[in-house]
Amino acid sequence: MTDRSLISLVTARGSRLLSLSLCVALLSACAVGPDYQRPQTAEITQFKEAEGWRQANPSDSLARGAWWELYGDQQLNRLVENLNSANQTVAQSEAQYRQAQALVRSARGAFYPSVDLSVGKTRSSQGTGSSSSSLSSSSSGIRDTYNAQLGVSWEADVWGKLRRGLEADEASAQASFADLAAMRLSQQSELVQNYLQLRVIDQQKRLLEATVAAYERSLKMTQNQYRAGVSGRDAVAQAQTQLKSTQADLVDLIWQRAQFENAIAVLTGQAPANFSIAETQTIPNLPQVPLSLPSQLLERRPDIASAERSVIAANANIGVAKAAYYPDLSLSLSGGYSSSTSKNLISLPNRFWSVGPQLSLPLFDGGIRSAEVDRTEAAYDETVARYRQTVLDGFREVENYLIQLKVYEDEAAVRQEALDAARDSLRLTENQYKAGLIAYIDVVVVQATALSNERSVLNVLQSRLIASVQLIAALGGGWDGQLDVSDNR
Repeated sequence: MTDRSLISLVTARGSRLLSLSLCVALLSACAVGPDYQRPQTAEITQFKEAEGWRQANPSDSLARGAWWELYGDQQLNRLVENLNSANQTVAQSEAQYRQAQALVRSARGAFYPSVDLSVGKTRSSQGTGSSSSSLSSSSSGIRDTYNAQLGVSWEADVWGKLRRGLEADEASAQASFADLAAMRLSQQSELVQNYLQLRVIDQQKRLLEATVAAYERSLKMTQNQYRAGVSGRDAVAQAQTQLKSTQADLVDLIWQRAQFENAIAVLTGQAPANFSIAETQTIPNLPQVPLSLPSQLLERRPDIASAERSVIAANANIGVAKAAYYPDLSLSLSGGYSSSTSKNLISLPNRFWSVGPQLSLPLFDGGIRSAEVDRTEAAYDETVARYRQTVLDGFREVENYLIQLKVYEDEAAVRQEALDAARDSLRLTENQYKAGLIAYIDVVVVQATALSNERSVLNVLQSRLIASVQLIAALGGGWDGQLDVSDNR
C-alpha cells in the first residue's frame, strides 16, 4: 500500500468517526419530555387587608435575614443564633439537604465514562471426561489463571435521559434546600413566639405581685377596721378571698413561664435542667413589619419555593420515563493480560482487548414503560395542585395576620381606654371606702375589674406580638429566596 493510499484510508476513517461524533452530539442536544413551564396560579396585585397598611422602609436586619432583630432584644438575638447552630430539627433537615446534594453529584457522574481495574487469580478444575484438551497436560486437572484487566464504559445520553435525571435531582435538591429554610424559619418563629410570651408573663407576674401587695394592705386595713368595729367580718373574708385568688393566679404563672422556658431550651438544643432565662423589666416593642408584594411572596416563602421545585422535578421525571422508549447506546473498551502463571503476566503474548458499541432496546415489557409514563404524569399533576394550594395558603395566611394585627390594634386602643377608666374608678372607690361612705364589697368589685383590665391589656399586647411574628413568617421571614445547591465543602 502506497503512502497516498494509506493517507486516504486514514482520512476516510477519520471522516466517518467525525460524522458519527457529530450525529451523537446533535442527538444529545435534544431531550425527550416536556420542558418546564411554571404553572399558572392565582394572580393578585395587592393584599386585600393591606389597604392603609403603613409601609416600613427596608430594614438592614431583614436584608441579612435576621428578622428577629426587629424586636430589639439582645437576649432574643442570642437565643436565635443558638437555635441556628444547635437545633436538632434543623439539623435533620440540613442532613437531608446534604443527601440531596450527594444525589446531584451522583447524577452528574453518570455523564462521564466509568473506569474499572480488576486484578485476580482463579483456580479451576475440569473432569477427565471433558472435551477440553487444555487440561491434558495437567495431571491434577487443576489450573491457575491470573488476570489483570482495565475496562472503560460510557453511556451516550442520546435522548436526554441522564440530563432529565440530573434536572430532577437538582430540582429536588433545591426543594430540599427550601425545606431546610422553611424548617429553620418555623423553628425561629416558634422560639420568638415563646420568648415574647415569656416576657409578657414576666410583666403579668410583676402586675400580680404588685396587686398581691396592694391586696395585703387592703386586708390589713380591713382587719384593723373590723377590730375597731367599723366593718364586719364579711369584709375581712372578702379581702382574704380576693388575696388568695390572686396569689393562686401568681402561682399558675410560674408554671406557664416554666413551660415556655423549657420549650426555648429544647429549641436551642439544650436540656431544660441546664437552661434558664432571667426576668427582665421590659417587653420587646411591637415592630413595624415591612410588607412585601404578592408577587414577591412567591419568591420569598420557602415552602412555596419548595413546592415549585418539586413541580420541576416531577416534570423532568416525565422525560426520564419517556426516554425509556428509545434505545440506550453505550460504548465499552476493555483490555488486559491473562496467563496461567504470574511470571511475565504483563507481556505482549498474554494481552487481550475488546472494544465496541452496544445498542439496547426492550421490544416488549407488558406495558411497564407506558404505565411509568402515566405514573410520572399523574405525579406531575399532583405536584402542580400542591404548588397552587401552597400559594393560596400563603395568600390566606398573610391576609389573616394582616386583619388580625389591625383588629388587635383597634382592640388595644379600646382596652387601654377601659383600663384608664378602671384605674380612676378604683382610686375614687378606695377613697370612698376609706371615708366610710361605701362597703368593702364595692371596693372588691372595682379592684377585680381593674385587675382584669390590666391583664387584658397585656393579653392583647401578647396577641399583637405573636401575630407580628406570624405575619413575618407568612411573608417568608428574612429568607432571600436564593436556592444555591452547590456544595462548597
